[in-house]
Amino acid sequence: MQEKSGSLVEWLVPLAFIFCAGWVTWHMPAFTLTLAKPVDPSQYDKLSALFARADVAPGLAGLFGGYADILDWAALILIPVFAYIGMRTVRRAPMEFESWRAIDRLAVFIGRVTMMLVVLLCSVMIYEVILRYIFEAPTLWANELSLWLAGFVFLCAGLYAMQQRSHIRIFLLYDMLPRSLQHTCDVISTALIVIFTFFLIYGGYGEAFDKFYRWETFGTVFDPPIPATLKPMVLIVVGLVAFQAVINLISDWNEEPVIHTAADDIDEDELAKLRAAVGADGTDTLDVTRGATQSNTPRKS
Repeated sequence: MQEKSGSLVEWLVPLAFIFCAGWVTWHMPAFTLTLAKPVDPSQYDKLSALFARADVAPGLAGLFGGYADILDWAALILIPVFAYIGMRTVRRAPMEFESWRAIDRLAVFIGRVTMMLVVLLCSVMIYEVILRYIFEAPTLWANELSLWLAGFVFLCAGLYAMQQRSHIRIFLLYDMLPRSLQHTCDVISTALIVIFTFFLIYGGYGEAFDKFYRWETFGTVFDPPIPATLKPMVLIVVGLVAFQAVINLISDWNEEPVIHTAADDIDEDELAKLRAAVGADGTDTLDVTRGATQSNTPRKS
């Protein structure tokens, strides 16, 4: 596995994926009206009004006798295309976990998407601060958009954390057990995750589908579909996390036991920089902050 990351394509593809997914999400009422037209006239009128207000390209006619136009369908088709390209082009960074199955590539690509969402979130917040406190012209959409993006960041980061084995774990007793009992603990913990996921999806599917189908919005001036998107996203991501937990169990089954210490939280690259700064014979002329140390030689009067 080639250990390099950060190429331009590795960041452009997640951005393209976010753009297409955002376009489809914003125009989801068009797909609902096209593929699953509501029978209730009031629901149909509500979705039609939402689509008319949110349509970015109102001049384009819908395809297949529906509301979704050629740009909507193109964005929908490009989502799996960019996801596949992203999975093929993503590279493991040196500090990332050494596991590279197909599902691992998907989780790492979603991690890259999450990183770009953080960049977009910070950009929205900086833009709002500049407009509000410098030009005294605050926006009506920045706060809700920040909440919306932060929700997706929180959910998608969970899948990446599971793939990286960076979720919170307590190893005090686990490291003391023989490998056979460690396997038993791994199976039990994974089974609990799967059981929790099953009941969460089983109990929350109805509400999530209802909010998605009605395209429930936030009720503000900007009125983003936060409930309609985050409710189903919770179930989707939790399902992926459970699947990733099973993949982790399979991938780590034959691995040698790992003894966890406080040194696990230390970055080896940072240690190498500190050793280079300190030198082989003590602090030499530099301290660990890269500043000159005070000389012990007496000053001349």
